[in-house]
Amino acid sequence: MATGGDVKLGQLTRYIFTAPSWQRSLVIIAFLGLLIDGAGVRAWVILPVSNFPFSGTIAFTLPAFIGFLVTKPLIEAGGKTMTWNRSALLALSCTVFGVIITLAAFISKMTPVSFFYAISLGFVFGLRLFVLVAIADYRIPHMLVPAFTQSGAGILAGMFLFSPSFGIIALVLHVVFGLGFVILIWLIERPLHRAFGIRGLAFVNAFIAHMTDGSKGMEEFFREIGEEIYVPQVSLFFRRENKKGVLFTVPNLHPGPMGEIGGGNLPKILHDNFPEETLVPHGCATHDFNIVSESEIHKVIDAVQESRAGLVYSGSATPSRRLSSGSVHLLSQRFGDAILLVSTRSPLGTEDLDFSVGMAIMAEGHRWYPHIAFVDAHNCMTDLGSPVHAATLTAMEYQHVAETAMEGCQRAEMYPFSIGVAHQTVPYSREQGFGDLGIQALVVETCGQKTAYVLIDGNNMAQGVREILVNEILTLVDAAEVMTTDSHVVNTITIKNPVGMNVPSGEFLPLIMQTVQAALADLAPAHVAAGTAQCKGIVVFGSNRILQLASTVNAMLIYVAPLSLGMLLLAFLLSLIAYIVIV
Repeated sequence: MATGGDVKLGQLTRYIFTAPSWQRSLVIIAFLGLLIDGAGVRAWVILPVSNFPFSGTIAFTLPAFIGFLVTKPLIEAGGKTMTWNRSALLALSCTVFGVIITLAAFISKMTPVSFFYAISLGFVFGLRLFVLVAIADYRIPHMLVPAFTQSGAGILAGMFLFSPSFGIIALVLHVVFGLGFVILIWLIERPLHRAFGIRGLAFVNAFIAHMTDGSKGMEEFFREIGEEIYVPQVSLFFRRENKKGVLFTVPNLHPGPMGEIGGGNLPKILHDNFPEETLVPHGCATHDFNIVSESEIHKVIDAVQESRAGLVYSGSATPSRRLSSGSVHLLSQRFGDAILLVSTRSPLGTEDLDFSVGMAIMAEGHRWYPHIAFVDAHNCMTDLGSPVHAATLTAMEYQHVAETAMEGCQRAEMYPFSIGVAHQTVPYSREQGFGDLGIQALVVETCGQKTAYVLIDGNNMAQGVREILVNEILTLVDAAEVMTTDSHVVNTITIKNPVGMNVPSGEFLPLIMQTVQAALADLAPAHVAAGTAQCKGIVVFGSNRILQLASTVNAMLIYVAPLSLGMLLLAFLLSLIAYIVIV
């Protein structure tokens, strides 16, 4: 199967890293300066002030320290963010490049060190401009002064070490390298601007702001490329005498893309906006159906509330039954005029099901039921895989087993039923793979059979975890399935953070068992009604937009290196011409 867009997008995370502490960067900068000082007795003999000590510290360390100290306040004065760690890492990187370029003078013995030092300052200015435009503020004019801080201090150092005329050649080279990097920025941004009408580096700025202080500025970019969709959402409304009701609602929207951006926390927001204990498993939706903004979720809430009108409650349900077709396994149970289908491919990898697969199953089931709640249990991650699309063998297996189950439940005898529900928070963080809702359990008892539906707020499960959990739960009930919400609040730096990867299953298994036992203790006779909400005009990423976006960015990254090399060679050539003309 071809690589999906969400997989390609996940592959971009290999370019993300955490800046080391600013103290470590500054120590390395100071060490480089002292190292050059120690070796400088012979290396700097061609300087006009060859007997002046600490030339490496003056030429490299002091400008880097000044750049480190001044950059962050200047950027924050413009309303943007910059951490001390990033400021120090940028100063260190530029120092390393400056040292390498300057020491190249000793390879070319015909050219003065002052010229190569001037080139290094021009390069440092251009590099800082490029990086700051990418991570802080995409508006180039706003970043000129912060970018100039380190190299500007270097010009003063060069005028002190060489001669006042050094400043002229250094400023000319600043213009040459600055223009070169501005052109490079323009070339890098063109593909995204032509394809989506957005500024690529502005998008990177928003991502950095999200990682730094939780900003939701990325949502504006998603809204620009998004499109409206109309999707059904099936809900089962359970009520009991003198007990809290239960809402089991299945959105055909994707809780992504990451963190709390867009619909990343969709399950929690839906849970908190209904009076019942609300379970929100994963429906049929890929990253194409990522909600662009949290505000769009209120359209879903309104639609579910509207579906309450005219509900007709029933007090009967069928026992649950499990069926398989090929690699797909299904747990099915009928409630009144609705049916609940929970699917999994575990121990094979279970990835998102395309909306078209779910729609085909629901359309087929409407021969028997007006309401079909189809759940992708999303409970086995082997690796980053592609979604299941219509007309594939796996999709046909889903459709076949679902049709068999729906037809079988239609003929099955129905009985009065009871339900019990429990909700337990967990002592684990999002970084450990657990979302804000923790663990929920719904137990249904009918005709002497107990079925447990366990829902964990997280994004998929590590392979094998589902089997461990289900086997233990089956010591308490007759049938069970474990699902995840696919909440993407657990995904920030990486899109792979399944339940059970960072916390062993044996550690949180007792919490699962406690939740199921609490649901069993809560059993009481119940009635159920179903409603299908039409979620109208929900703005999502749009069909194939993730694929287009990821493909464009990946293609850009391929050409960044050769473009940069070509631009630098041109800048060095122009620098040499400028030196000949001025000197």
